Amino acid sequence: MGHVSEQTRISTRIGSIAESATLAVDAKAKSLKAQGRPVIGFGAGEPDFPTPDYVVQAAVDACSDPVNHRYSPAGGLPALKEAIVAKTRRDSGYAVEPANVLVTNGGKQAVYNTFAALLDPGDEVILPTPYWTTYPEAIRLAGGSPVEVFAGADAETAYLVTVEQLEAARTERTKALLFCSPSNPTGAVYPPEQVEAIGRWALEHGIWVITDEIYEHLLYDGAQAPSMPVLVPELADTCVVLNGVAKTYAMTGWRVGWMIGPQDVIKAATNLQSHATSNVANVSQRAAIAALEGSLDAVDEMKVAFDRRRTLMVDMLNVIEGVECPVPQGAFYAYPSVEGVLGKQIRGRTPQTSAELAALILDEVEVAVVPGEAFGPSGYLRLSYALGDEDLREGVGRIQALLGEAR
Repeated sequence: MGHVSEQTRISTRIGSIAESATLAVDAKAKSLKAQGRPVIGFGAGEPDFPTPDYVVQAAVDACSDPVNHRYSPAGGLPALKEAIVAKTRRDSGYAVEPANVLVTNGGKQAVYNTFAALLDPGDEVILPTPYWTTYPEAIRLAGGSPVEVFAGADAETAYLVTVEQLEAARTERTKALLFCSPSNPTGAVYPPEQVEAIGRWALEHGIWVITDEIYEHLLYDGAQAPSMPVLVPELADTCVVLNGVAKTYAMTGWRVGWMIGPQDVIKAATNLQSHATSNVANVSQRAAIAALEGSLDAVDEMKVAFDRRRTLMVDMLNVIEGVECPVPQGAFYAYPSVEGVLGKQIRGRTPQTSAELAALILDEVEVAVVPGEAFGPSGYLRLSYALGDEDLREGVGRIQALLGEAR
């Protein structure tokens, strides 16, 4: 057998991407828990509620219908596309046709399909930072270059980028802007006038907008998250909207997302998906139809719990000396700055980065958090408050006690 050097065994393209940091932290927490350790995990962005009963029942019924045992159209069941069209009109006031919709295996495939359909090598995508950990990897996989625009954590900016910052990052190679509000990882929500201003800026410069609306219903304190192509209707021809059932209906494991965009982009992305995965599992699609055609009562119930946990978590974090946490207005994440803790000694160790601090927190008090490095610059932690109240209180309490020892 000829000798294959380590460098050439894995392609450069795949070898250069990082695994999902949030899933890695979640897996480590689950593994320690399985060993009997009292680990509390704030890593995964996953509601702790079960999928609503009526959605599960629709899936059970679908299992026994032989039509669902066969291949279905790669781009999605016609009935689900119709349900997505109706839901989009109901929730966003955005009127689209089934030909504008592609049903994907979760939100991540929608993200990847979109970048793969739009980007050529060397194309730049402006990426407001902190960003969800998958965005830059999907951009790179599609041959593009992410251009990070960092929004600071102070009370004024609260992780929101301005048109001026976006304009400063624009070059002749800028093809697209990734926009996510409510935001993962920060929970920040752009006010409507800023959403419109960013949409107008993109339109003026011929820049595509990929807008991720997966957290659209998880809003607090009267915040609103209007859909950008509704505020700037002329943008519809150069805009792709990403969404899914995962966060709204506690259906993370069912893997149903979608993209809504101009017909040529949807056709191209459907063609890609026909070779990559073909159709999303029919039983999951039938469950998604039930979710979208049902009421939003389930999400309203979850929201009450999330809102309570949000207040509790932010209050508990802000008590810690050296920790500053803006109040998130959406999603289910808190994103505190921990720069005031770095460089101090804690139990014989002196963390200099948020990655080192996250490792210390896991080792010393068995609480799993995701460091800022997964989402952009060091100096921050992401904690999901989509877990039970008792675990939240206990977990943040352990962090309080540990960081209280910082000298």
